Amino acid sequence: MTADSGHTMSADAVDHPPELPRALAETLRYGPFHRALHDAIAHRGLSLARLRTHLEQRGVQVGQSTLSYWQRGLRHPEVPRALETVRALETVLRLPADSLVALVGIRPQTRMARRFPEPSWVTTPDDFETTPGNADVEVLSAHDAVQVGPHCERRTVTTRLVVRAVRAGPDRFVAVHLGDEGSAVENALVRSGEGCRQGRLRRLPRTLVFELLFDRRLDEGEEHVFSFTVVDDTGGPTPGHVRAFVTGCRSYLLQLSFHRRALPARCTKQFRTEPNTEPMNVEDLVCGIGGVVSAYFTDIGPGAAGIGLEWT
Repeated sequence: MTADSGHTMSADAVDHPPELPRALAETLRYGPFHRALHDAIAHRGLSLARLRTHLEQRGVQVGQSTLSYWQRGLRHPEVPRALETVRALETVLRLPADSLVALVGIRPQTRMARRFPEPSWVTTPDDFETTPGNADVEVLSAHDAVQVGPHCERRTVTTRLVVRAVRAGPDRFVAVHLGDEGSAVENALVRSGEGCRQGRLRRLPRTLVFELLFDRRLDEGEEHVFSFTVVDDTGGPTPGHVRAFVTGCRSYLLQLSFHRRALPARCTKQFRTEPNTEPMNVEDLVCGIGGVVSAYFTDIGPGAAGIGLEWT
């Protein structure tokens, strides 16, 4: 592996790509795109910051976050707009011409679950809009712990959030819970935990919208930790659990705990950027000792992250 020295590469080094390791050559041939890009960056020993600098030196502007999403499979280059950038990546990474371009139009060939969990893409009721809302805080970290019962039903969801006030004044957080198909949300309960108490609650079809009230108004830059649990065990076999992020989140940990008599046939880590679309990336997960499966996401852009389940 050749480390990046920070100096501009010579034209000869760019125009005449060296022989590639067999594993990287195979990935470039068969894909998927995000894995080929990740392996190529690792082989060159470039940080994303240095890779972005090399691209800029060739007149190509692309965000470091975009490169990160591409190599992790969270987003896919849009054709034809991104072709110039992909070709520049081939040059900087010393790859054969069109090796990445050939993979751009190919989505990851992974087996999709029969049903995908639905994120809470729900509009806040009008009367909730009169409050400062969640725009005054940024979510730094989120942790959802979901219990799945003996009939494959999602029983409880316990959430712990770490938020930071972006300006002085926020004293609450509006949360949304979307029940599974068949869920009777009129019977669902919200239990506040540390750092908050329950405020107003609105029941909509399959949906709960509720406030978590803090014990004080936060100062600008102040961080606050709070938790709550939703008890909603009236739905059918759950397709999984998803959390939607309107702006983004630095870290998200999702854990599903299964009853010993109801273990899923398959668990998949998923991310999507738009509602009513298939996930852009699906990765198989292992249900470990004790019947717990976990998915960890970092630097999530706007979108929805979660775990999908197959039962048969």
